[in-house]
Amino acid sequence: MNDRSVPDALLSPPDIACSRLDPVRLETLFADIHPALSPDQAAIAAARCYFCHDAPCIAACPTGIDIPGFIRGIATGNLTGAGQRILKSNILGGSCARVCPTEILCEGACVRTAQEQQPVAIGALQRVATDHAMRAPQSFKRAPATGRHVAIVGAGPAGLACAHALALRGHAVTLFEARDKPGGLNEYGIAAYKLTDDFAAREIAFILGIGGITVKTGQRLGRDIDLPTLRQTHDAVFIALGQAGVKALALPGEDLPQVIDAVDFIAGLRQSHPAAVAIGRRVVVIGGGNTAIDAATQAKRLGAELVTIVYRRDRAAMGATGAEQDWALTNGVALRLWATPVAFEGEGALRAVRFARTALDPAGTLHALADHFTIEADMVLKAVGQTLVAGDATGPALHANRILIDPLTHATSLPGVFAGGDCVAGTDLTVRAVQDGKCAAAAIDRFLDQGAHHG
Repeated sequence: MNDRSVPDALLSPPDIACSRLDPVRLETLFADIHPALSPDQAAIAAARCYFCHDAPCIAACPTGIDIPGFIRGIATGNLTGAGQRILKSNILGGSCARVCPTEILCEGACVRTAQEQQPVAIGALQRVATDHAMRAPQSFKRAPATGRHVAIVGAGPAGLACAHALALRGHAVTLFEARDKPGGLNEYGIAAYKLTDDFAAREIAFILGIGGITVKTGQRLGRDIDLPTLRQTHDAVFIALGQAGVKALALPGEDLPQVIDAVDFIAGLRQSHPAAVAIGRRVVVIGGGNTAIDAATQAKRLGAELVTIVYRRDRAAMGATGAEQDWALTNGVALRLWATPVAFEGEGALRAVRFARTALDPAGTLHALADHFTIEADMVLKAVGQTLVAGDATGPALHANRILIDPLTHATSLPGVFAGGDCVAGTDLTVRAVQDGKCAAAAIDRFLDQGAHHG
């Protein structure tokens, strides 16, 4: 993945251009898709909560936020208390309020969903409370310094959550981040209309406000830093690399300059103004996860005339939630199912993508059929999955290209080295990464209390 706003090769072909829509229209299309609730709207939404004693919404939240408790705070006018209650469980509660798939988590479990198919607006209410808390003076206070120093590799949600929890306990933390900015997916990988303005940066500033955390950017494992040295110079290490690698399709024509990794496209859009991002007229997106949805929908909002997501199975098998799929369709994205790419066609510039139809055999195995078809395209965005780039041959044991951990302690095969987030097995959700960081911090704190020391 690179940090360029737009690959240079996209600026020359005649069907690929910046500013297909006027600036005012672009501003509207890339504004916050879920604007903050007004005080009156928040009061009405909070009043719908039953304040369940055994609240199923809490069980559905990976970070265990006391949802009825914070909603009661909003209902009684105690926004400060509501925000603090959330942030004690999820220090990235502000971004999670904006990007969590609440329809399959807290809101999906809400009693109102079963009764009325209309849950309490938990995500929107969480945003009200956390936005208020982040505007207030820093409410978290560090414990006295312990003299222990922990290295964290990766400054995404897992790394940030771990850093804050360790700093809260009095440990010194250094975050090593390969990119130019901390934030991980929140900074580089989320659709621009989900985390608007500079919210990701402001949330990080709030987290760092506790003190005791140093961020070093441009530090890639295996290039600028190495695990043996980190283990020697720190009392513990937490690996939160995420999945920085992009899978290749290994197909003819994949090296055409208009065949782009969707993660690069999304990152470029987040790091620049929409008017500066070039887009084709006919865009094909390959994949079925949230990255495919974000890439396709933003391509349409940039002014692409025809955007088609092509996926090899049916909608039920797509990694993107039903709500995300519906969002893409509502934005005018076309969806073609049961097809897999076999070649990118064109001489010097992309002209079309050739697909083979797919089907399941009686055993449930997917096969490409001899029946082919083509879709004309001047740009392809590949969203076929990401993979761990370990970056260091001295790293901990892996399984299926994820770091093996003890599920209770997040300890790896290396003493004093812990891991969490998207580099370990599990659902690739921001909120789950935050919980991994929290749990790992507690385990690291216990490890340090036991007197273990490296270096």
